[in-house]
Amino acid sequence: MSAALPLLALLEQEPAHGYTLKQRYDDRFSRTRPLAFGQVYAALSRFETKGWAEVTEVEVVDGPERKRYRITEDGVEAITAWVYAPQQPTEFAMSNLYTRVSVALTSGRSAAEVLDRQRVQHLARMRELTTQRKDADVAEQLAITYELAHLDADLRWIQEAGTRLEELR
Repeated sequence: MSAALPLLALLEQEPAHGYTLKQRYDDRFSRTRPLAFGQVYAALSRFETKGWAEVTEVEVVDGPERKRYRITEDGVEAITAWVYAPQQPTEFAMSNLYTRVSVALTSGRSAAEVLDRQRVQHLARMRELTTQRKDADVAEQLAITYELAHLDADLRWIQEAGTRLEELR
């Protein structure tokens, strides 16, 4: 998922500087990989070009000027269209894990070892998420539950693939 539209959605809540917007994004959406400042400012520039956001104030302090942005009506329409557009399902069969198992099978490497190592990683991540969920707010709980459901589905696939390795050779 691109960070641009979620950033614009955060700008819809209230006008903000790029720095503040980045903090909000990292707090809300970036559980495993924070957003780079450059991405924020590039997105804000694109929002201006597209007419989705505008500068409402420029502060000159020690260092670079700080621009405060607010969303426009066109920006609100872009968010609405994005939020309600259904996401195309990805081709799960071409996932990274499937590809690695396929390469292992066709190259004589141990696909069972690939699956075993991935299972260990998934279970460790699930334990970590389960611990985090206990102290999380409702929004964070939803994100954690979503990730846990996907990890669980991967584990079921890992189990099935493990039982079918001989057939797959």
